[in-house]
Amino acid sequence: MKTLKNILLINGVSSGVTGIGLILFAGFIAEIFEVSVLEPFWGTGLFLVIFASMVIYEALQNPIRRERIRLIISLDVIWVIGSVILVLLNLENISLVGHLLIVAVAFWVALMAYLQSRGLKELSY
Repeated sequence: MKTLKNILLINGVSSGVTGIGLILFAGFIAEIFEVSVLEPFWGTGLFLVIFASMVIYEALQNPIRRERIRLIISLDVIWVIGSVILVLLNLENISLVGHLLIVAVAFWVALMAYLQSRGLKELSY
């Protein structure tokens, strides 16, 4: 069932797993992206672990706090916009596979934002 709580849990778990993966496998991921620096992957991973903790915490609140869900949706939208800017401006010399991975994650995050927005609206009825 696509309840807001379930969507938030999916967002939280997928963000957390991605964050942990970026931290633990930064070297491997840097090779895929054809870059030599690991810090952006570590930083992004740390952000995602913190974000995931917040999302899962909010999913477990009863009642769900609308203002916090709006914040989560806003952060998801900012992620998508940042991803599009990164890919379009090609600020870093990233591999094609790296660009495709960024776009794929942006689509996933956009889906989470959309489903969370829809779930939030359904709470109003």
